[in-house]
Amino acid sequence: MIEEGQPFPDFTLNDQDGNAVSLASLNGQETVLYFYPKDDTSGCTAEACEFRDLMPSIKGARIIGISPDSEKSHRKFIGKYNLNFTLLADVDQTLAKACDIWVEKMLYGKKYMGVERTTYLLDENGVVAKVWRKVNPVGHAAEVQAALA
Repeated sequence: MIEEGQPFPDFTLNDQDGNAVSLASLNGQETVLYFYPKDDTSGCTAEACEFRDLMPSIKGARIIGISPDSEKSHRKFIGKYNLNFTLLADVDQTLAKACDIWVEKMLYGKKYMGVERTTYLLDENGVVAKVWRKVNPVGHAAEVQAALA
């Protein structure tokens, strides 16, 4: 499990347009990496739209959403909700597993593997400055905004 003060795991994932984004490419600016389970579901949509709406007031930090969805799914999600930040496709759950947030979940009595909603605030050098675990999607963007202030 990744804790505050530790370097974030190295990664390279594609964004919604197929462009590679790596940890090294994020250096020099605070970055919010928020992991969510699935595009266009109720909680994930609420969280994404809250980040979208707060983006103008989040100065100096970039917001990046990450889920196991494909680039194509991310493009549709961005288009449908006019999202103004990058989404990364962790289709093989490589980064989620490295962060130890690819976990067994249960829904309607059925067990399955999925993303445990988690957010990491990285400093300008890729070190974890803050972690939010088992995030409640509604109101979470405001918590992140307060931590950046």
